[in-house]
Amino acid sequence: MALTYSTMMPLEASIPPFSLTDVVSGKTFNQNTLKGERGLLVMFICNHCPYVVHVQEKMTEMANEFLKKGIGMVAISANDVTRYPDDDPVHLKEQAEKLGFNFPYLYDETQSVAKAFDAVCTPDFFLFDDELKCVYRGRMDESSPGNGKPVTGNDLRKAMTDLLEGNSITKDQIPSMGCGIKWKS
Repeated sequence: MALTYSTMMPLEASIPPFSLTDVVSGKTFNQNTLKGERGLLVMFICNHCPYVVHVQEKMTEMANEFLKKGIGMVAISANDVTRYPDDDPVHLKEQAEKLGFNFPYLYDETQSVAKAFDAVCTPDFFLFDDELKCVYRGRMDESSPGNGKPVTGNDLRKAMTDLLEGNSITKDQIPSMGCGIKWKS
């Protein structure tokens, strides 16, 4: 596991357009069909990364909570499944069902969506407002495997709460960190 920090898409950047298939339902989704009334959270995750495994329960709990409040949610996996078969769509579907995702889990087979977002690690979080402009990109919280700090989701929770309440979202955002996305050769 090579530790990688997110590259931090510019704030106010428009969401890159995409259209991908959900590993659970088989339906195709894009940024417009996923956007909630108040915005959209895009989470680049996977099945095998210890950094994702470390936060996935709290991440799912928060995603399901904020989905009900008007922020659309989507998880995307872009790892090379030839080298990392635990991240193939069958295993992603098992992960989504086990954790109780109430949002689509999309598979980016060509990795073009991850590249368009400049996503480089798992987990990597991107929050967009109701005009699909980036208002937050960064970590969920300060917890990571082995650092002894509890998984709270505080950084991401504050950004989503501020978005919902119409408050200014701090521009002092800390990169997410995790395993590098497994790019195809």
